[in-house]
Amino acid sequence: MNATDLLSIGELARRTGLSVSAIRFYEDKGLIAPLRTKGNQRRFLRSDIRRLSFILIVQRLGLSLEEIGEHLRALPQGRAPSSFDWWKISEAIRGGLDKRIAQLQAVRDNLDGCIGCGCLSLKFCKLYNPEDVAAKGGAGPRILR
Repeated sequence: MNATDLLSIGELARRTGLSVSAIRFYEDKGLIAPLRTKGNQRRFLRSDIRRLSFILIVQRLGLSLEEIGEHLRALPQGRAPSSFDWWKISEAIRGGLDKRIAQLQAVRDNLDGCIGCGCLSLKFCKLYNPEDVAAKGGAGPRILR
């Protein structure tokens, strides 16, 4: 590996549009791992540009940092991920996204029944208390407990 294959944290920030502090944050969370020079300066692989871009994209899709870390650990270290590597991750993410989409559609479809009813008792609420299952737990605001 040549020294020209490595990027300083400032160069990585410039290339990704992230702040240096954001890059350090992702490093602290274990999502990227820089190399260190003899002078203890951070140096990043060019493939970290893709990793950081991936982090930004999937955060917008609603993945937690823990979930992102799980996916990134599946990528090879020391080389740029191949299109097959990314395809495997996208397949893994797709199922979770489909589930979230279905949940959001269910919330959307039942929203009128919740906001429009004004019951405040949650007895008939399709979103928070379908079929009044909370009543089995006793009196009071069971869902909030």
